[in-house]
Amino acid sequence: MTRKSRGLAVRLFTAFMTLSAAAAAWAAESKYNLPTPQSQVAREIYDLHLLILWVCVGIFIVVFGAMFYSLWKHRKAAGHQAAHFHENTKLEVVWTIIPFIILVGMAIPSTKTVLNMRDASSPDMTIKVTGYQWKWEYEYPVEGIRFLSTLATPREQITNQAAKGEHYLLEVDNPMVVPVGKKVRLLLTANDVIHSWWVPAFGIKQDAIPGYIKDAWFKAENTGIYRGVCAELCGKDHGFMPIVVEVKTQEEYDKWVMAQKAAKAAAVADANKTYSLDELKAAGEKVYKTHCAACHQADGKGLPPTFPALAGSKIATGDKAAHIDIVMNGKANTAMAAFGKQLSDVELAAVITYERNAFGNATGDVVQPAEIKALRK
Repeated sequence: MTRKSRGLAVRLFTAFMTLSAAAAAWAAESKYNLPTPQSQVAREIYDLHLLILWVCVGIFIVVFGAMFYSLWKHRKAAGHQAAHFHENTKLEVVWTIIPFIILVGMAIPSTKTVLNMRDASSPDMTIKVTGYQWKWEYEYPVEGIRFLSTLATPREQITNQAAKGEHYLLEVDNPMVVPVGKKVRLLLTANDVIHSWWVPAFGIKQDAIPGYIKDAWFKAENTGIYRGVCAELCGKDHGFMPIVVEVKTQEEYDKWVMAQKAAKAAAVADANKTYSLDELKAAGEKVYKTHCAACHQADGKGLPPTFPALAGSKIATGDKAAHIDIVMNGKANTAMAAFGKQLSDVELAAVITYERNAFGNATGDVVQPAEIKALRK
């Protein structure tokens, strides 16, 4: 190679490396790239993603560069004649060995990352995650905490009657809360259909399947709020099933646990109280908007025939015991879910009372939490 050729090669290599560095910097900040990793596994996935991307870019440049160079250099207009060759052993060995080396080079870090993703052993804490249509339930077995997490985006934004917020369809009423720097093992299952718990910043995407327990883990490296969604097409409101994880310091997490336990104790005390019709209707309206309005609609008119109306219906205006039974236990072979295990005694009593005295229904019936409590025994 002449000195001029070596100089040209050096300049091309320098330009390629400069462009690669600039492209890598752009990719790290681009909204079209993966989100900034917030756990060790997510960082390994991110690095693996970039490695494979640049391998593909390199192959693209080499293959298409050689092809276009050959087309131009050996074009017919320049007087070249087509060469005919078959069974070139050296060429066949080269194009077999090089792809093999590339695949092995990518398989080694990929296998290491997958094995790390599956290693949920020796966790600092465990949270059971259950998917419902369309909400998540989080249960902390050691702390004795259990709550539902549902979409908090106002219905007015969904129906285009109000401006959409910054985190449209990515906000919930009760986020999962974990301490920073702790290995969290998730036990995932579902109550009805297949869901999928996906938080990209933590490198987790695990299916939640009815009748099965699947596990996954993450260790958040920084405090903050991280968002995800259900990544499985689970029904008509699949897009309304976001995930929010709030990572706190250990001290803040301990305070949150204490507050949750205090709220649970207060709920038990409230279940023994006798409420007025107005108190139950006010509380029931909130429960209805959170858990029932998606199917039966905010005005109670439903979406017949799949989601029947409650306004003027036989269920909401007829026998009270039958109404309580269908809300608590659901209805087989329909989309009506059983809310007996999802809602507290007060919430069930409130929402049933509300349904019997809203949307033009005026039964005057009151369902007390004590009635619900008695039915659980």
